[in-house]
Amino acid sequence: MRQVQHRLTVATRGRGLFEFTREARAFLRESGLTIGQMTVFCRHTSASLLVQENADPSVVDDLLAFFDRIAPEGRGLYSHENEGPDDMPAHLRTALTQSSLVVPFAEGDLLLGTWQGIYLFEHRRAPHRREVILHAIGA
Repeated sequence: MRQVQHRLTVATRGRGLFEFTREARAFLRESGLTIGQMTVFCRHTSASLLVQENADPSVVDDLLAFFDRIAPEGRGLYSHENEGPDDMPAHLRTALTQSSLVVPFAEGDLLLGTWQGIYLFEHRRAPHRREVILHAIGA
């Protein structure tokens, strides 16, 4: 049993989903591990992680619209307002999604479904550089 870890920076352009499946697969290939599991961890409270469809871009549009409805932006809606009107909704969206994922792998590749990708979900309007930890354990 071996473990390997990598710190990945995902540059965002503001709110949206940013796929990094290719980078996760490359890390796994370089590790030499063939079977096990990869933990993916987002080191932020206003961004999160999703495994989501990567075939139809309208899925992203619908997810953004849904989260706008359930965690709207606006002054006076929340007590925590000192970091801007998009900050508290970003925390709520993170609370409703995930800060970590576990993806199994075999034969040196992630066992994602045909249309699945790994995404960083940026909840803030401004561009950010988000850190994601990739940790693989296996043989």
